[in-house]
Amino acid sequence: MLVEVVKAAKFPWSPLLVQVRTSFGHTAVRWCGVPDIPPGQYPVEWTIDEQIEWGQNAHPADETSPGLEQGGHCVIVRGRLKLTVDGAAILELDGDQILLDVVGSIPTSSDGSWVDLYLQRENIALYPYEL
Repeated sequence: MLVEVVKAAKFPWSPLLVQVRTSFGHTAVRWCGVPDIPPGQYPVEWTIDEQIEWGQNAHPADETSPGLEQGGHCVIVRGRLKLTVDGAAILELDGDQILLDVVGSIPTSSDGSWVDLYLQRENIALYPYEL
């Protein structure tokens, strides 16, 4: 996915964070590329390094389109949930797929539905790659 890096910031108590803009929202997340990243557009792979628990940090979404926004001390990521036959879950985010680490069970009725994930921004990582 192509994202626009607006600026980068490193604080003593956190990993390198970048303010990113996408076609479906903007927020700050962890950057796993070179630390002196200049503003611009970059192809990235998304990862979520937080356990997903239905009813805790995963909820049915009211909207039916991808979303990315700041939500107080967390980031809200909205995508379409896909459950696999082996019990895993994937979040489809504007054409990209993000494997989720699920704790407990997710209702099978949520397969294919839109969900909101409430995540710590340090637990959402962007890995840049070369085209």
